[in-house]
Amino acid sequence: MPNANSRLLLEIDAAIREINRRHINPAISELTLSDLNPVIEMVARARASYLKALFEIATKCDGELPGKDAVARLHALRLRYEELVKGMQALETAIEREYLDVRQR
Repeated sequence: MPNANSRLLLEIDAAIREINRRHINPAISELTLSDLNPVIEMVARARASYLKALFEIATKCDGELPGKDAVARLHALRLRYEELVKGMQALETAIEREYLDVRQR
């Protein structure tokens, strides 16, 4: 039965690809690298904000633990950063799996 399972898995993979492409591709116009740059920039800015805040907190705390307000701010920045990273990863996956059309130029 391993061959039957392998065929089934291939059919499942094809169905996943076709269904995702049918839903995702019409929702987002054909992409180029220049179309992706704003997303990449946004993720980089979120990362920079998060890391900058971490270092600012460490500097202000001078070896002590930060207060609740500082931790809450850092938490909010981390959530924003992580959500944007997850979005970028989802976009990369959609491109890798050919759910989206991408032009070279």
